[in-house]
Amino acid sequence: MTGLQLPYLAEMDWHQLWYMLSKPDNVPIVLLLFMCPFYVWMAFSQARKNDRLIAQLEADPELAKTHHRTIFPYQKGWPKTVQVWPFLLKREFLATVIVTIILIVWSICLDAPLEDPANPNLTMNPSKAPWYFLGLQELLVYFDPWIAGVVLPSIILLGLMAIPYIDVNPRGNGYYTWKQRKFAIGTFLFGFLGLWVSMVIIGTFIRGPGWLWFNPGQTWDHHRVDHQVNRDLHEFFGVDGALPEALFGLGFLIICAGVIGGVTHACMKKMLPEMLKRLSMLQYQVLMQLWILQVLVLVKIVLRLTFTVKNVWVTPWFNI
Repeated sequence: MTGLQLPYLAEMDWHQLWYMLSKPDNVPIVLLLFMCPFYVWMAFSQARKNDRLIAQLEADPELAKTHHRTIFPYQKGWPKTVQVWPFLLKREFLATVIVTIILIVWSICLDAPLEDPANPNLTMNPSKAPWYFLGLQELLVYFDPWIAGVVLPSIILLGLMAIPYIDVNPRGNGYYTWKQRKFAIGTFLFGFLGLWVSMVIIGTFIRGPGWLWFNPGQTWDHHRVDHQVNRDLHEFFGVDGALPEALFGLGFLIICAGVIGGVTHACMKKMLPEMLKRLSMLQYQVLMQLWILQVLVLVKIVLRLTFTVKNVWVTPWFNI
C-alpha cells in the first residue's frame, strides 16, 4: 500500500483514551499539552502589549524621557529601583511552597511508573522510552539510527550553542516582544513546538503496538498488521543504478535546500532587513544552514507519512 498511511477510522474508545491520559508516565505530557499553549499565549499577550508601548514611546519623545517603561499604567511615587527583599524573595518563597505542595500531592496520588524486571523473553509491545526521549524514538521512524540518535541531537546542541553568536540583537532582553525578535522567536516555536513537542506527543499518544499509528482513543489491536511498501525516493521516478541513485538523491536535497534558502532569504530581506545588515557572512551561513536542516527534517517527515519514503538519498555507504 502506498500513499497516505494514516490509520483506519474507528469508534472512539473512551476507556482506552482515559487509560492513556491517566498513566503516571503520561501525566507530564498531559500537563505539557495545556502548559505549552498557555505560556505561548501569555508570552504573546505580553509581547503585543510591549510592542504597542514601544511604538507609543517611539512616536512620543516627551513620553520616552520619563521612566515609563512597563505596560502597567504609570503611577506617581513608583520607585526607580526595586529591592530583592522583600519584593522578589517573597514571591520566590511562595512559588517554592506551591511547587512543593504540588509534588507531594502528585507523589501521593500517582505511583511511580516502575515496571517488572526486564525479561528478554517477554518484550513489551509497544516498548517506549521515557517521555522526554520519545521525540528521539519517534525520529527513528523517519531516519536511520545514526542520524536520529547521533547526528540530529548533535546538530540541535551545536545550534543552541551557536545562537548567542548568531543572534546579536541587543533588543528584547528582559521583556517580551515580537516585532524586535521575530526570527528568533519564530525559529524557536517552529523547532520546539512544531517538531520536538509534536514528536513527543505522537510517540506518547499515537504510537501503539508495533509502533503503528493509532488515532487518539482508538483501541490498540496487538494483532493489527499494516502492509506498507517502503520505497526510496528514486524508485518513484524510475531511477536505477548506484551512481544515478546517489546523484538523484543529492540533487533533490540540493534543490530543496536552495528553495528553502531562497524563500527564507526573500522573507528576511522583506521583513527583517535590519537583521540581514547586522549579520556577517559567517553568521549568515551558519544561520541559513541550521534553518535549512531544520526544515529538511520536516520535509522528510512529511514524505515518510504521506508516501512512505524510506530514504531520500541512497549511496553505497550511507542512506538519508
